[in-house]
Amino acid sequence: MLQGSNVLGHERPLVFRISFTTFVLGTVCLPLLGLITCVFISSVFHFEDSTGTHCQVPNYLPSISASISLSPECHIWRFCIGLHSAPRLLVALTYFKFYKARFASKYPESSLNCLNLAFSISENLGLLLLTYVSSSETYFVHKEGFVLFIVSSIIYMLITCRLWNAITKYSLSPEDAKSHHWKVRFLLLNVSFCVFAGFFYWKHNMYCESGSYTLFALFEYLVVFSNMAFHLTAVWDFRNREVMVVSSSEDKDF
Repeated sequence: MLQGSNVLGHERPLVFRISFTTFVLGTVCLPLLGLITCVFISSVFHFEDSTGTHCQVPNYLPSISASISLSPECHIWRFCIGLHSAPRLLVALTYFKFYKARFASKYPESSLNCLNLAFSISENLGLLLLTYVSSSETYFVHKEGFVLFIVSSIIYMLITCRLWNAITKYSLSPEDAKSHHWKVRFLLLNVSFCVFAGFFYWKHNMYCESGSYTLFALFEYLVVFSNMAFHLTAVWDFRNREVMVVSSSEDKDF
């Protein structure tokens, strides 16, 4: 929503408002739609290129790395993540201020809040690294970016669940309890999917069994989807908040 007018010759600041729920949904939908689009295009138009393996065993699903390394898939993915990264940082800073207000003088929660912000930023950096350095360009850098993303996201989710466990001890809000409940569920699902994905990736590399890489790709999708679902719980945490951008008519700054 835009607000602004001219009163007695003085131009009022232009204000852009959007509910935090809409903001979070848009932030999560960017990588979600980008990933679905890339996997679909790879599966339909680049099936052989995206499902080929080093040992030439049958594979029926493209991995995420393969899907986002082809063209035009890589451009679609990079566009979506480019738009996604800045709002993601804003959400991380919003959570930091939220926890800081809740745990201003409490230990270890105040320290965990700082760690939570660090791992949230690290997760975002890992996502950017694996996005803009594809596996077909520099595999080692892409792989390290993926590892950074996975490790940071799991630690971030663990700390977040610990902080919300402290919040729900003193909160009577059913929304807070629901948020904590689903955060724990999505964390457990994410860790489980990571274990299965790692197992089938190891099995494929060790034994080159038919179907192992397909199952790895499937669980890799589920790892990413459960990660997105975890971040989507922010709609309960900031349900009554708005994101505002205000332009000043005096200095023309935002």
